[in-house]
Amino acid sequence: MPKKPKFLRSFLIIAAIAAATYFINVEVQTRLGESALEATGLEMRSLEEAQALAAKENKLVLADMSAIWCPSCRKLDKEVFSNDSVKAAIDERFVFARIEYESDAGKDFMTRYAIRGFPTILALNPDGSLVSQLPLTFDPAAYAANLKAVRK
Repeated sequence: MPKKPKFLRSFLIIAAIAAATYFINVEVQTRLGESALEATGLEMRSLEEAQALAAKENKLVLADMSAIWCPSCRKLDKEVFSNDSVKAAIDERFVFARIEYESDAGKDFMTRYAIRGFPTILALNPDGSLVSQLPLTFDPAAYAANLKAVRK
């Protein structure tokens, strides 16, 4: 019988270490994501705010479906959205909206547009109708060209 309590104690210690490691990793990834997002210099708007402004300015909405803890989303923020030529291409024809996966709006957005992963970038008309999904690239020049190729 003494083996059971020792086994249980070992199991609980391992489970506690695994849980702590998981939650620390989530916190680190979230902080890295917040830092990368802030460094873009893009104004963060909700989809509804972006749609209203896009209608007023006769532009499209560039909807970025992301997760704050997502390494690929962070790479897109760091390497593409922080690039001046990409930001100029966005400002010229789009109103930028960031939709966070873990929000209620994110879950609705994923359902409405049948999104299966992130980052996913959609060009939308101000009424929310889909214009196109932009191909994912981490090359700023190619991304800016993709933005300029989007047609109303």
